[in-house]
Amino acid sequence: MTDSLATSGLALSVLLFVILAVLEAVFPRKKRVMPRGKRWRTNIFIIIVDSIALRLMGPIAAIAAAGYAVQHDLGLFNRVDFPLWLEFVLALILLDLAIYVQHVLTHRIPLLWALHKFHHADRDIDVTTAVRFHPVEIILSMLYKSALVLLLGPTPFAVFVFALLLNLFAMFNHANLRLPPSFDRLLRLFVVTPDMHRVHHSTVVKETDSNFGFSIALWDRLFGTYTAQPDAGHDDMIIGLTEYQSDHPAETWWSLALPFRGSKGSQSVPETIQTPD
Repeated sequence: MTDSLATSGLALSVLLFVILAVLEAVFPRKKRVMPRGKRWRTNIFIIIVDSIALRLMGPIAAIAAAGYAVQHDLGLFNRVDFPLWLEFVLALILLDLAIYVQHVLTHRIPLLWALHKFHHADRDIDVTTAVRFHPVEIILSMLYKSALVLLLGPTPFAVFVFALLLNLFAMFNHANLRLPPSFDRLLRLFVVTPDMHRVHHSTVVKETDSNFGFSIALWDRLFGTYTAQPDAGHDDMIIGLTEYQSDHPAETWWSLALPFRGSKGSQSVPETIQTPD
């Protein structure tokens, strides 16, 4: 069952990736500052490495953890008698809240930021940025999700749906996609939109430290981390980290070594907006 769910999720993710890549080309929101080819080679290589790392984790991945929890009667939902539909909805909401908390922590804890800045160093933001995460962060993130699943005890299907939605929404809200302003205003009442999440990838620290949500838009408003628009506007805002405004973030091995370099890059990046090299 786990393998079939994973195969279905992969197929849907690839399909959405292709659709968004085409839509980005036709309806771009922001002009690129770097050639797409070099960035995409690096980001897609990272996707492959991350996928291998997750595959190797097999037995301790989140869906497998859900199966183990159900089999051994572990977690909240295996100890209380909720209707199945309510358990499913609560699992999606609670897991999404946990991902919001995780994201905030990656910006607050220096060790985690050292890994997470790999994601933020990308100088353009598009559908490939959604899956540009350092392999070490991917492994730690999966361990975190698996621990949550053991505590909550949702069904493997609920975990599959959550993981799929998280992946699909991440690709959507990282896409360099222009939406009609009225549609964006309506949509962001419920889910995170590309314009909303793009603010989070600004070089301005007060903007970087906002809009942490991946799927549900409620959390940023509820916890006071919501920023509606970048101060410089979407056309003029600078993406990435101030100290890495060069071609290096598009280089594979430089990027992979970034967390282990002497850390200039932190969540306390200067708030001045600089012109890219």
